Amino acid sequence: MKCVTTVIAFLLIAGLFAGAAMAAEEKAGLDPSVKQMVALAAGFGVAIAAFGGALGQARGIASALDGIARNPGASGKIVTPMIIGLAMIESLVIYSLVVSLLLIFKL
Repeated sequence: MKCVTTVIAFLLIAGLFAGAAMAAEEKAGLDPSVKQMVALAAGFGVAIAAFGGALGQARGIASALDGIARNPGASGKIVTPMIIGLAMIESLVIYSLVVSLLLIFKL
């Protein structure tokens, strides 16, 4: 019962602030050159992140394959950390993409 009252209280408070958010005025438009520069910077940011991520993934895979080639019996112990490392590297590229999209669509 306490959980239900907490949820209802939260929804009521959120409902009170929703009107103010909807009534907010739009911000003044920015100069088109600023938007172009932000788009250009976002593109460069994603390109650099993708380049660095690709280099990191290539180096990680090469090292893992080198380790497997030297000791084929350890392939099970090498592949799992390699996949986790690749996922973490890729997540950094995705974070860069998200930040770039936020910059582009906020302006």
